Amino acid sequence: MNEVTNNTEMCDKALEELHEVIDPEIGLNVVDLGLIYQLDFDSDKKSVYCTMTLTTQFCPMGESITTNVTQCLEQTFPEYAVNINLIFEPPWSMEKISPEGQDWLNGGYTQF
Repeated sequence: MNEVTNNTEMCDKALEELHEVIDPEIGLNVVDLGLIYQLDFDSDKKSVYCTMTLTTQFCPMGESITTNVTQCLEQTFPEYAVNINLIFEPPWSMEKISPEGQDWLNGGYTQF
């Protein structure tokens, strides 16, 4: 994830929980896969804003992934409205995968 947030503590909590959201085609979580670009929190409006992407613009599991991210954030921050901003610029690439994700892929799932 880009290290862009306006609330590091809440962002850390969100990322910890988002590790449970798995891309069903790849088997890796959305954080280590590099799909989460930014998380921001508006405590006045009680809203969380998640900017994210998918591995491809035409990802067949895109709706499922964004729904699972939304549900995860809603459960983690029940008093906040969740807003997903799905973008494709900058495009996702394998370089966005975390070192932990690379290790997992090298030891388990290796095809894209």
